[in-house]
Amino acid sequence: MDAKTIFETVKKHNPSVLGHEQFRKFAVLLPIIEKNNELHVVFEVRSHQLRRQPGEICFPGGKIDPEDPSAKQAAIRETEEELGVKSGQFTEVHPLDYLISPFGMIVYTFAGYLDVTEDELIRNPDEVREVFTVPLSFFMENGPRIHYVHFEAQPEANFPFDLIPGGEEYNWRTRQLEEYFYIYGDKVIWGMTARIVSHFVDVLKK
Repeated sequence: MDAKTIFETVKKHNPSVLGHEQFRKFAVLLPIIEKNNELHVVFEVRSHQLRRQPGEICFPGGKIDPEDPSAKQAAIRETEEELGVKSGQFTEVHPLDYLISPFGMIVYTFAGYLDVTEDELIRNPDEVREVFTVPLSFFMENGPRIHYVHFEAQPEANFPFDLIPGGEEYNWRTRQLEEYFYIYGDKVIWGMTARIVSHFVDVLKK
């Protein structure tokens, strides 16, 4: 292969996250509705029947299916399925930053305005135990608590230390994961959901 062919090929490449083919891809929507003459953020409490994160607070969303034309459409579809929202009731849906999880996931996040009342949200009991809202002003006025989870490198038993400088004394980088928390009444909003809320607030304040 000559240099011209190589760089014509590279020029056509659309850059993304290295190794993204192996990542599981999800899409979630941060829904906004009007309630009591102010804007509220809608949250779900996951059904205890679910295998993954039962009982935790989240936004509507899920895995992007091959049939989904885009991450945005996946987020809308999941919201329709989980909250009974009809397609014409999404009046604004726009992308926020996406997250790359240390656990092999890319999460595409969106913020959307739903032209519905809280009473019109019809939860899917197979996935959603409860729906509640929090005034957006609460998040604008109260920052998250941040705590840290520390990870250490643990090479497998047959790791080829003889192939790297320093061998078994190699100075591995340790990592800490920020975990965000918002406490609203008896509700604890934490983890990725809280991180998305914090990012959304940052976007608004900029």
